[in-house]
Amino acid sequence: MADSVKASAKRTQQPPQTGDSPGGEVIETDVPARLDRLPWSRWHWRIVIGLGTVWILDGLEVTIVGNMAARLAEQGSGISISTTQVTTVAAAMYVAGACSGALFFGWLTDRLGRKKLFMLTLAVYLVATAVTAFSWSAWFFFLCRFFTGFGIGGEYAAINSAIDELIPARVRGRIDLIINGSFWIGAALGAFASIALLNTALFATDVGWRLAFAIGVVLGLVILLVRRHVPESPRWLFTHGRAAEAEEVVAEAERIVEEETGRALPPVEGDPIRIRERGPLGFITIARTVVGSYPRRTVLGLALFIGQAFLYNSVTFGYAVILTKYFEVPEGDTGYYFAVIAVGNFLGPLLLGHFFDSVGRKPMIAGTYIGSGLLLFGTAALFQQGSLSAVSMTACWTAVLFLASAGASSAYLTVSEIFPLETRAMCIAFFYAVGTAVGGISGPLLFNGLVSSGKVSDTTLAFCIGAALMTAAGLVEAAIGVRAERRSLESLAAPLSTVGAAKST
Repeated sequence: MADSVKASAKRTQQPPQTGDSPGGEVIETDVPARLDRLPWSRWHWRIVIGLGTVWILDGLEVTIVGNMAARLAEQGSGISISTTQVTTVAAAMYVAGACSGALFFGWLTDRLGRKKLFMLTLAVYLVATAVTAFSWSAWFFFLCRFFTGFGIGGEYAAINSAIDELIPARVRGRIDLIINGSFWIGAALGAFASIALLNTALFATDVGWRLAFAIGVVLGLVILLVRRHVPESPRWLFTHGRAAEAEEVVAEAERIVEEETGRALPPVEGDPIRIRERGPLGFITIARTVVGSYPRRTVLGLALFIGQAFLYNSVTFGYAVILTKYFEVPEGDTGYYFAVIAVGNFLGPLLLGHFFDSVGRKPMIAGTYIGSGLLLFGTAALFQQGSLSAVSMTACWTAVLFLASAGASSAYLTVSEIFPLETRAMCIAFFYAVGTAVGGISGPLLFNGLVSSGKVSDTTLAFCIGAALMTAAGLVEAAIGVRAERRSLESLAAPLSTVGAAKST
């Protein structure tokens, strides 16, 4: 192996400390710099495949249930539930579970480590979605949807924090966006699967919707097998006094890269950082850090999450109802239209992601938010005038969401970058929970009434609400966004346990 600078462990004995106390041993390490200098390798692909696929599961879940709403309500489905209950109560229960799971597992992720939690949260999801297939009543279906969301919400905190702490700074933006955008791969799979599963010539009324949940179980089990080989975050390890383990993880990555490239790695640039080992942080310390030390970043995170949550609810929540009610598209054919929308959503982060690292975070985030908002205003105007068909409406939605998907993915990227390491998972959970609760619980309840009313003006209003909030969030980003491109996480927000470091900017 090349003469890499190894993580040293200069330790100064301190009295034992717990909780929010800053005592503990001091560790000097260059692990962050060594991770950021690594060229892309199969070690990174293992992380992306093992962790990034959670979004595919989420997209699959949301799309299948939305497309199955009418079938679940049919006589002979084997479950006593109405379409309205599926699209409102069940949707809200799923989101409420996701918000609760994000907060609970986010807190545990910062305390117990990334790897333990991204294994546990996936297990919760697998059990809950498998049990959903055996639902016989509305209340049991609601309960299952809550715990399915509980597992998925927990995944967000554990996964996003682990990915950003393992991926090199120079490509962190594009990788994070593409991973978050993979939600729409799952959405497309769900759309196509629903077409077949809704076909009563292939599956009985009480069988097709149950098999739909088996798809998530099978995919989740495959992901679980791959995920076993994903390492713990070295950044989390050294802040918890486990410098030797952090060294082992980074040394393995360096060995894999050198074997793959056939040449030695370049010297590590920059000075090592010094970390004081400390106990778990309490909620008060986390809240004081987020709100007190970084108030502008807190406002930024809330604006980005709330804006994208409302835009997506205004467009995607009632898309099937809009197609069937206003354009007379057969119920069984709505999946084809949604598959087109899903492809556009994935292409946004895929094609625009690299600009978030080259052009920069502020112009790209502001541009995608404001651009998608303006396009949705235009779509609303055309819809109000009666100028659209099912095909042209889908084309408009695809254009809107091409930009919005990249912007929405950047919201997760932003809050995982701009707060200290010890609070990262909890911050992701907090912003996800607040933004999703505001836009994801109130959104379905609001937009269901507007879209289902049968009045063109009401649906136009739904579009305008989402467009206005997305545009406003883009303006907030333009004003107070953080230029995080190609910068180490530690330079963006110094760990709370850093010894002798200046405040991050």
